[in-house]
Amino acid sequence: MRWDRNGDLQILLVTSRDTGRWVMPKGWTMDGHKPWAAAEIEALEEAGATGYISQEEIGVYRYPKIMDNGAIVPCRVRIYPMIVEKLKRDWKERKERKRQWFSPRSAAKKVDEEDLSKLLLTLAKKPKKQPVIQNLLRTA
Repeated sequence: MRWDRNGDLQILLVTSRDTGRWVMPKGWTMDGHKPWAAAEIEALEEAGATGYISQEEIGVYRYPKIMDNGAIVPCRVRIYPMIVEKLKRDWKERKERKRQWFSPRSAAKKVDEEDLSKLLLTLAKKPKKQPVIQNLLRTA
């Protein structure tokens, strides 16, 4: 996330590699990394985003991950908010994904997951009043 010149919150979404639908950067847990550290790595690899990440999750959503072999794996995604300081011009998955900033309402309309959409809509009104974001802003 970031705040634009007008003080409005913006949400960074990326396209998935397989279907091209809009998603948040995310990934599997990583051995030897705390969950928020893994989320920070994924934000860098998938979107080229660097910044300050919260150690507290802001929410959770579920979705069915379709694997390359067609198997469906139920996934539970913990969302760790990150205040983006910089978007790199050159990042690991730049040739496989697009990235774009959206308002929370627009982001909510772009994503397919209903629970993620609901969470994004909660950010449309006074996001700085949410305790997790308040704590993150104090450290940023």
